[in-house]
Amino acid sequence: MSQKVMIDGNLLEPAQATISVFDRGFLYGDSVFETIRTYGGVPFEIGRHLQRLEWSAGRVFIPLPVSLDVLQAEVRASVAAAQNPESYIRVMVTRGRGAMGLDPSTTEHSARVIIVDRLEPPPPEAYEQGITTITFKTQRFGDATAAAGAKVANYLVAVLAMREAHAAKASEALITDHTGRIVEGSTSNVFAVQAGELVTPPESAGILPGITRRRVLEAARDLAIPVRYTAFDQASLCDHDELFVSSSIRELLPVVRVDDRPVGGGLPGPMTRALLQKFRENVARDMGLAGSHR
Repeated sequence: MSQKVMIDGNLLEPAQATISVFDRGFLYGDSVFETIRTYGGVPFEIGRHLQRLEWSAGRVFIPLPVSLDVLQAEVRASVAAAQNPESYIRVMVTRGRGAMGLDPSTTEHSARVIIVDRLEPPPPEAYEQGITTITFKTQRFGDATAAAGAKVANYLVAVLAMREAHAAKASEALITDHTGRIVEGSTSNVFAVQAGELVTPPESAGILPGITRRRVLEAARDLAIPVRYTAFDQASLCDHDELFVSSSIRELLPVVRVDDRPVGGGLPGPMTRALLQKFRENVARDMGLAGSHR
């Protein structure tokens, strides 16, 4: 079990994995990325993840240095080399090296980096008991620009939000915009349950179009749960019957407290549990696994 890094197609041990200090990904956060996990040792939804990487790169005008087929082969090779039971995978494409300054036309070539580490999912009690979150008011990078919704590597907002969350002994921060709407978490999509409906912000709100979010919506369709697309108002957030967040690594995590106020009955709700079970059943089916990965 190990970490592995691949840079521009070269497989490396972590200690040997270096990139130029003049790379714009380091200097300016001028890069895009994807986070992928494995089930049964196989990268989950790798095609959709890499298509979204290509979409994000297009939004910020970074040319992909290789085809998606080559990138997918490199991801699979990196995972195989790491030999972890399950892996966390980060795929990054930077604009590359160039002269100092903001002008992107001076760059020489895009760089690609794949990092593979052992997957450390949340503990079982996080799903059984739920998690606590805070709200964090800010203006997200990329809002009101062509990069809205793109998965860019400048995560300073999320870093500061999680710093505040950890100081409050919370597990996630829900990002609140200048209008008081909550549209997503620092590293997650957000869902609520109200009067038998599943509620989630629309992609038009500038959210990241999450791969797991899409799978949650598919699970809702399978269970004949109606879905309504709207952003949440911070003031009424805890008035929902249930609340949960979704991401590739964490799947669906129930939220039972926000800003030290209980959500619903203060315990994971029945619709959240049903959607998580259906999500895992669908993953097991699609990955050819004998049963749930848990």
